[in-house]
Amino acid sequence: NPRVLGMQYAVRGPIVARAEELRRALAAGEKAPFDEVVFCNIGNPHAVGGVPLTYVRQVLAGCVYPKTVLDMPEDVQKRVSRILKSTNGGGMGAYSESKGLATVRQSVANFIAQRDQPNYIPVDVENIFLTEGASDGIKTLLSLIISSARDGVMIPIPQYPLYSAAIDMLGGSKIPYFLTEEENWSLKP
Repeated sequence: NPRVLGMQYAVRGPIVARAEELRRALAAGEKAPFDEVVFCNIGNPHAVGGVPLTYVRQVLAGCVYPKTVLDMPEDVQKRVSRILKSTNGGGMGAYSESKGLATVRQSVANFIAQRDQPNYIPVDVENIFLTEGASDGIKTLLSLIISSARDGVMIPIPQYPLYSAAIDMLGGSKIPYFLTEEENWSLKP
């Protein structure tokens, strides 16, 4: 596919390759004006000292292997029970609704309602779609709006490389707009 060959995904491009060369050189004992290389090219909070999200991991583990939940905190047990009941006995290895489990979508709607008070606009759970992460969600959304090179998508500069790569792969046109640090990374007035 020529579109795949033409797209660039700088998250794994020449800067990352150079960073890896520098990391190897430091590991081999070469001197540099710095002691370590910190990779910040992809969403990997643990690589930069982020603390693992224990609650989320416990809930996932309990849903996948329910016997483990007995040794977990009560709030985890309740969440796991609610999620597993919503699968109608199918457990976590079975297909669910294409939009995601209704109970999880309801939790998202409740979170939005609480977060956006007092200016809350009601959210219909049927309009919430869960994805396997931000990248899949962005690619799915772009695939809905791009059908040819005549479809342009505005992307901020600087931007996350996924936007331009996905637009290229789908055959759309990139329309960059520039953000300025002096204006709090917003559009120029």
